[in-house]
Amino acid sequence: MTSGANEADPFAEWAPHGIDISTPSIARVYDAALGGKDNFAADRAAAEQLFSRVPGIREGALENRKILVRGVRYLAEQGIDQFLDLGSGLPTAQNTHQVAQAANPDAAVVYVDIDPIVLAHGRALLSENARTRVVTADAREPDRVLALPEVRELIDFTRPVGLLMVAIVHHLNDDEDPAGTVKAYLDALPSGSYLFLTHFHANGSPEAAIIEEVLQGAHNTGRFRSREEVESFFDGTELVEPGVVTLPYWRPDTEVREPLRPEQRIVLGGIGRKP
Repeated sequence: MTSGANEADPFAEWAPHGIDISTPSIARVYDAALGGKDNFAADRAAAEQLFSRVPGIREGALENRKILVRGVRYLAEQGIDQFLDLGSGLPTAQNTHQVAQAANPDAAVVYVDIDPIVLAHGRALLSENARTRVVTADAREPDRVLALPEVRELIDFTRPVGLLMVAIVHHLNDDEDPAGTVKAYLDALPSGSYLFLTHFHANGSPEAAIIEEVLQGAHNTGRFRSREEVESFFDGTELVEPGVVTLPYWRPDTEVREPLRPEQRIVLGGIGRKP
């Protein structure tokens, strides 16, 4: 870390040693998009680039947080009491463990993210929560993730698991075998487990094209896929009603206000049960 980076960014002093804060991180850009404080100048610049071209992008990010709450609540209602949250990002309000443990205080949650800042913040926030873990690992390596002691300590893979892949698979490019990665995790889970997945939708809108252009240009990530491609990630599961839909339509808590804004239409999501 250079002194110039520290001078340019007042938040740099709390960055873990060895972190390159000059390069945007997906987790921190997402945090900036949600109005969080756990990000650096490069992350905020990347978020501002999106805001300048798609002014409503923050609303799109908020829709993803809203469905996280609804989805975890649904899984808890089905009796799921252990959750593996991949690519979880930085802690915000209404995290997976908060929703799950509100329904069942004994629910176990393991967060996995490649960004070490997620680990640092997660450990600080969850130091007194014995039923929650945060680990730094690459979700693209399912065999390694599933073998981690921190995962095995809390997750009993002989019992149904809620697998969360919320806003992560679209950060796997085609040459990283996203379908194979999802399948590897599903194959490791017993019958009665659930896959909860959301993904950027290539719906032909200008907003989708702009976001993909910006993310690919800045991060070489952020792949928009067709509805058929997104639905294929649920192969081997039985889709829960209403299936794979635009986020506001997935079991909304209140009546959906029509018409949806363009930024509300750029992500699909759903939950599938492994028979």
